[in-house]
Amino acid sequence: MSGFDAAWLALREPADAAARSAALEDALARALAARGGKLACVDLACGTGANLRHLAPRLPGPQHWRLVDADLVLLAEARGRCEGLRDRDGALVEVTYVQTDLAVADLAACCAGAALVTASALLDLVSAAWLDRLAAAIAQNHSVALFALDYDGRRVCVPSDADDALVQAAFDAHQRRDKGFGPALGPQAAAYAARALAAHGFRVERARSDWRLGAREAALQAELLRGWTQAAVEAAPASDEAFAAWLGRHLAQCDAGQLALTVGHEDLLGVPL
Repeated sequence: MSGFDAAWLALREPADAAARSAALEDALARALAARGGKLACVDLACGTGANLRHLAPRLPGPQHWRLVDADLVLLAEARGRCEGLRDRDGALVEVTYVQTDLAVADLAACCAGAALVTASALLDLVSAAWLDRLAAAIAQNHSVALFALDYDGRRVCVPSDADDALVQAAFDAHQRRDKGFGPALGPQAAAYAARALAAHGFRVERARSDWRLGAREAALQAELLRGWTQAAVEAAPASDEAFAAWLGRHLAQCDAGQLALTVGHEDLLGVPL
């Protein structure tokens, strides 16, 4: 289950690629190279395949990827955009596309045989119970895990606004609502995942992967502002007028090329010992 449309995923893809931790990706490549042979990789809630497109050229080959999502439209988009990819060594990457609802899927079966289990912008949407099941499945398969771009609650708008904290509090409350996997971890996701993997004997590394958005990313800024406002209104409808006024002020700054946004994310690498 991805829950996002292709237009939004395309809009955020360049910002995601710029934000991701190169240090963790280098450590991932070393851990996978030590395994040798063809790498079986599973991408959970793959969307249009941006995670595959980013990682495959940075990892040793040969590689076979299994892309998993509930949305057939996004899987079709992924198929069109991921064919012909090559790994770091120049070999074609094999890709299989699997439709399944991860909220109720057998996660051990999803991860079976995988050298790498990965996801991007997923963990902040899932519950602690679901993440416990995923950590157990990863450990059962002795997979390496890389989870990228999970929102961690840090957010800065420049220029700031008197109602920034009001909107963020409502947005973060919305983030903890059920997104289909049970009550969502929201900003606590990376920390919870680190503890869950460590409990299974994994060495865990974390790194910030913040979006830093300026005038060149005005379209993404505007969509973020609208999305934050919509979520805030749903969480605290009594403050809808304040939220709408806040949105208008920041959109005016965005339209004038005067707004800078930092959105805090974390990447996490887990390697079984």
